[in-house]
Amino acid sequence: MEVRGINHVEGGWPKDINPQEMEQTTRYRKKVEKDDHYITTITQLGSVMEHCIKQNNAINIYEEYFEEEEELEGMDEAPSAKTINVFRDPNEIKRTATHLSWHPDGGRKLAVAYSCLEFQRAPKDMSYDSYIWDIENPNKPELTLKPVSPLVSLEYNPKDSHILVGGCYNGQITYWDTRKGGQPVELSVIEHSHRDPVYKVIWLQSKTGTECFSTSTDGQVLWWDIRKMSEPTEKLILDITKKGNLDLALGGISLEFEPTIPTKFMVGTEQGMVISCNRKAKTPAEKIVCTYSGHHGPIYAIQRNPFFPKNFLTVGDWTARIWSEDSRESSIMWTKYHTSYLTDGAWSPVRPS
Repeated sequence: MEVRGINHVEGGWPKDINPQEMEQTTRYRKKVEKDDHYITTITQLGSVMEHCIKQNNAINIYEEYFEEEEELEGMDEAPSAKTINVFRDPNEIKRTATHLSWHPDGGRKLAVAYSCLEFQRAPKDMSYDSYIWDIENPNKPELTLKPVSPLVSLEYNPKDSHILVGGCYNGQITYWDTRKGGQPVELSVIEHSHRDPVYKVIWLQSKTGTECFSTSTDGQVLWWDIRKMSEPTEKLILDITKKGNLDLALGGISLEFEPTIPTKFMVGTEQGMVISCNRKAKTPAEKIVCTYSGHHGPIYAIQRNPFFPKNFLTVGDWTARIWSEDSRESSIMWTKYHTSYLTDGAWSPVRPS
């Protein structure tokens, strides 16, 4: 058996010519050189080659034309962003935009929750409405959501983009189906709801796509199924003494849930502590696994690293901190204390560091 290949550096050879046999290749070259077509082709290529040689002699092909521009590109520039559209609260009495949620099927729509979080300072005539905006039309909201109490949190359902769940200032959980308009489809019963504003609500990954959980400064984490909002399906009191005493519970401000780790979740508290929890633990006391302390004020944002889930980011008071689950004593990295209060933060979805 004979195995042969074509050396493309030298050019292709016919199948009956062995490129490793010098006698065969020499004989074939002489045969080609006698061909009239070969002579015509060489003559044509000769004029092209001559033109290229003259061009190289006339022009310095190694000259760098854009040295100055490269230097300018290398200069450090302050980060900047261009304002494309501004979506203003259409009401006369302006309110804080307390939460944003992008439409899961693309960046065309944005749901915005509006509220006043200053205790007992909300104007009497303040609107309760929140809005869904089309980002190409900042002049008028696409849909007006009409909750019974101002919304503090609002999230699109990642499985069904027509469904949104909201956490109200009065502690109730409500949900909308945008196909049915701006009125809520159902509300949680106020007696079985949170006692304080619902600062965060997150959809859970489930077969039905109808489950979510919420936290509030009343010290509770509540699980819900929007098909039955009469009472929560599960409850956890954030009492780190593990006695289940609501009077000792820490107030929840932020929630973290990573779908790839469905049994674990974390709560950022208004006391500056992170509580790591295991939902599948048998008793309420076992659900609180451990705590991480480092902030001096409320933790407004908490997020696991999308590439290294054991590491997570927290933002609160004047710093951002990075933690590892393997090191509970202290954060592994933190920023200097900023002059301004930090209220949010997130990992890059494409750059792990």
